[in-house]
Amino acid sequence: MDKADAAILLQEVWSVFDFARRYRLEKKEENRLLMLFGPYASAHELLTNARRHSLIS
Repeated sequence: MDKADAAILLQEVWSVFDFARRYRLEKKEENRLLMLFGPYASAHELLTNARRHSLIS
């Protein structure tokens, strides 16, 4: 991936709901992201702020 492709990916806007489903986030984490960004955010913001808790203890 070159710099132009990376820049486009970072500017891509996602629905927080779709992002949470795709990355299998807990409802609590989805709600946290919704409060932080609203219904839409850039892919970069979501990827850097999402917390994925391990399903294995």
